[in-house]
Formats: sequence, structure tokens, C-alpha cells
Amino acid sequence: MTSPEVAPEIVRFYSETIDEADRLTTTADGRLEMVRTQELLRRYLPPPPALVLDVGGGPGAHARWLVQDGYTVHVVDPIPRHIEQAKQTGATVELGDARQLTAEDASYDVVLMLGPLYHLIDRADRDQALGEGFRVLKPGGLLAAAGINRYASLFEHTAFAHLYKQPMQDSIGNILATQVHDGKKAFTAAYFHSGEQLRDEVAAAGFDGAEVFGIEGPAWSMLAAAERNTSESFRDTDLFESALTAARMAEPYPELLAASSHLMAVGQRPA
Repeated sequence: MTSPEVAPEIVRFYSETIDEADRLTTTADGRLEMVRTQELLRRYLPPPPALVLDVGGGPGAHARWLVQDGYTVHVVDPIPRHIEQAKQTGATVELGDARQLTAEDASYDVVLMLGPLYHLIDRADRDQALGEGFRVLKPGGLLAAAGINRYASLFEHTAFAHLYKQPMQDSIGNILATQVHDGKKAFTAAYFHSGEQLRDEVAAAGFDGAEVFGIEGPAWSMLAAAERNTSESFRDTDLFESALTAARMAEPYPELLAASSHLMAVGQRPA
């Protein structure tokens, strides 16, 4: 079987344009994403030393704390730079693609896909990746899959204070209408989910109890705007704590999913 190919612009973006290793630590909204991802996952993870397959795990930002928590973690990622960085986390690593995993059937307790669905534009590719996650999970195993929220770019570029410019309005308007960024400027090629879509895709792959959470909650863009328009750090401030509290308080209200930057779906392979 021929291995799937990762789009060259995605490889270039993560190899040359951005250092993903810093994204969840250098900004306040990045730290908010990390803290919320940790607390959501810890709510559902089985006890350590469960086996975790971190698919699209990048440089190992999540693998690091999972290993520290006592989990046995294997990172799969298509970017060689990420694989080299992930070796420093204590996880085992492998260059690979979410759509064609080398793991054996029913071999993991947990599968994380906290990145692959961002960059699989076609539904068939996302279905293939989720199907692979289902295949390698043990019966009763946990899937956690993340998506970029459909409206994230609207909030982000308001925070950057340049949405009033017509070219930016045209670009963001196209993302809102099509749910796709073509990767020609700034960010790389990406798909933007609604909460309902992400839940439906996970359920369609065969997972039980599919549920979706807003990771950063409704106040993340306020946090980003304060930091980026003052050049000050807001990672350890009352504003950060308030944004984190807002994310937690928003959980019972599905209409607030649309205000988050990233979404996380959880589901179980039937026992």
C-alpha cells in the first residue's frame, strides 16, 4: 500500500515557519490551550501506565507531561523536525501519517489526535485517520481528537487589530464561508470544524458517547488581544485566571463552543 503524502506546504510550515515546540508556552492563549487540554484529558484518561498513541503529536508538548504522569507514550508525526524534538520527552517516536498507522489492531488504551484533523482538508482523509484511531484502540479505549473552531480566525484577527482592512476581511470571510484556509498566506492549509461536525465525524467513525468541548473557552481572544497589543506577558495574571474560569464555566452551554479557538471531541471504542 502506498503511504499517504503530507502536503508540502504543511511540511514547510512546521519545518521552517513556526517552531511548534514553543506555541503552548510562549503566549497566554497558548498556555490556556495547554492547561485546558491537560485538564480535559485527565478527566477521561485511564490510570497510568496505560498505553497512549499520540498521533500528530508534534514536538511532544503533550507527550512530555503524559510521560511525567506515568503513561507509556508513543508519538507519531509526519514532520522530521518534530520527531527529533519529541525524542527529548521520554516517549518513543515514529515518523508516520495519521491515515496509515503502523500500530497493530487493538494495541493502545488511548489514541490522541490533537493536530491531524487540522490539516486534513478532505472529509475522506479525516474519516481515514479516525478509522485508523478506531482500529488501533483496544475495546473500551479512549479517543481524543481536536479540531480548529470554524470561527477561530475571526476572533484571532480581531485580536491582532487588523480585521478592519479589506484584504483581511476577504481572507477571513472566505474561511468562514468554506471552512478551509488554502495555506497561501500566514497559516498553512487547514480545515475549520464546527462542534457539531467534529462530534458527527467521531461518531461516524464508530466511537460511542462522542462529546465535544471548547478548549480555550469564550474569553481566549480577549487574552490574546491584551497580550499582543501591549507586548506584555499575560500568562500569570488575573486576566489569564479569568479566561480559564470562563472556559470552565462555559462547558455546560454548547452554544458557546463557537467562541473557542480549538475543539476537543472524546469518544470510546465500544467494549
